[in-house]
Amino acid sequence: MAATDDATDGTTGDGPEAFAGLPGGRLVPVYRELRRRGVSSLAEVAAELGLTGEEYERCRDELLSLGLVAPTTATHAEREELRTGAWRPDLDTVAAIDPEIALLRLLERERERLREHLAEADQAYSTLETLAGTVLRSASLRPEIDVEQLTDYRRIQQVLEDITDVIQSDLVSMHPTSLVQEVAERVLSRDRRQIENGVRVRAIYSQHAASHPEVAEMLTRRLEVGVEVRLSPLVPMTMIIADRQFAMVPIRPENAAEGAILVRGPALVGSYLGLYEHCWHMAAPFGHDVGADRGGDGLSEQQRAALRMLAGGMKDEKIARTLGVSLRTVSRMLSELMQELGAQSRFEAGVRAVRLGWLD
Repeated sequence: MAATDDATDGTTGDGPEAFAGLPGGRLVPVYRELRRRGVSSLAEVAAELGLTGEEYERCRDELLSLGLVAPTTATHAEREELRTGAWRPDLDTVAAIDPEIALLRLLERERERLREHLAEADQAYSTLETLAGTVLRSASLRPEIDVEQLTDYRRIQQVLEDITDVIQSDLVSMHPTSLVQEVAERVLSRDRRQIENGVRVRAIYSQHAASHPEVAEMLTRRLEVGVEVRLSPLVPMTMIIADRQFAMVPIRPENAAEGAILVRGPALVGSYLGLYEHCWHMAAPFGHDVGADRGGDGLSEQQRAALRMLAGGMKDEKIARTLGVSLRTVSRMLSELMQELGAQSRFEAGVRAVRLGWLD
């Protein structure tokens, strides 16, 4: 334990073997400070911690090679080249990467592209495991739920890229508004990669957004790739959930520009997933022609009002009082609507009316 403390506070000591090449265990305090800031100048952090020029270069190269930092202005291909190539001053602003994310990404890359260097990958695994387990995330202190507030757009995009790179089985999302063209192309690229890796990808969009031709074309392209897409009259917020382990939601749903909340851990993520599954069940599959048999355009205002109250769980007696008609009239009206909707119960009729967009 004493060796771990030496590496953590940056004083001269033995430190973990993984950092023996860096005098005084300099790598750990630099990485911890970068993690605290989220996005920062690597040179600025090194200077504030009193690193020499040689220590800064060695620490920078080690962080890059382990995938623990990523330049925010570099493309994905450039980031890969930087692991073994030359560093450029214009790439000094970096984002800190979760040790678990870095570990999974490194293993995937090594298994697919560098199998002949398996021994080197095992060594990197040991180093990252040391960071994640004994230095930064002690098992006795780590909570089952980890919540992080993200207000820097670059940090949000980096986290999204990190998460989508390590998904194993499921990725779900919901979007109240349409995507801009640049982001849409990026999403399509991720879709293809996820589907090829056997990941089930689902997405919910608002019916209003899908009414625009360019958005409908984009959703059609996602369908062709293999994404399951559904439409809903109401999408409560932007949400992304991966493998029941990660969830990203806005700080305030009514103003997504304020930033996002990243949640780690199945305990809390499971609650968000429960909300998503409810919205998924209420939504209608995109690409299915329901316009011909929905019959919603022929509803009277009284029928629409009755359906809205029914969907909200209101009893027949209260519906009758609200509409100013007799209970018998309400019963007859709802029976006719149930028959037209093919519903077996009043509640099912309300749900189907919402899903078909009769109440828009």
